[in-house]
Amino acid sequence: MVRESEIRAGELAVDAPKPNHAGLVYIGRIRTPWTSRMETPRQGRHDGPVCRLEIFEPWVAGLKDLDLYKHLEVIYWLHLSRRDLVLQSPKNDGNARGIFSLRTPVRPNPLGTSMVKLVGIEGATVLVRGLDCLDETPLLDVKPDRCEFTPLAPPQPGDFQTE
Repeated sequence: MVRESEIRAGELAVDAPKPNHAGLVYIGRIRTPWTSRMETPRQGRHDGPVCRLEIFEPWVAGLKDLDLYKHLEVIYWLHLSRRDLVLQSPKNDGNARGIFSLRTPVRPNPLGTSMVKLVGIEGATVLVRGLDCLDETPLLDVKPDRCEFTPLAPPQPGDFQTE
């Protein structure tokens, strides 16, 4: 993982195009114990510290029935990540890999995702274990784990398509 603004042997930075506004809305903020990338875990653990998803109004009502699930997918914006590296050397050994073959936070659109364990819900705050992001990371979305979720709507033709 690239630390701070370092460019290692074998890595390639490009002149990234100016971002277009995709219309994203932050639905909340994530509270974790980590304030530096140097101390943040590379992958979250379900036995890691309890972290908080603080949901903003008017989205709090959307938490209804979230407690039906044991695991959630949390999607967040890695707001402090650089966006210009296309080759990275995660082992810092000069052997670079393309960013799309890595789970690095350094990417053109710095979206982070974590599969977390739901600990509880306290008002507008969702308590989870398994995050790997900095304190005050902007929250984009929360979804039930797709393995635990069964669609509630009637089936449609595409649901049954195979090769």
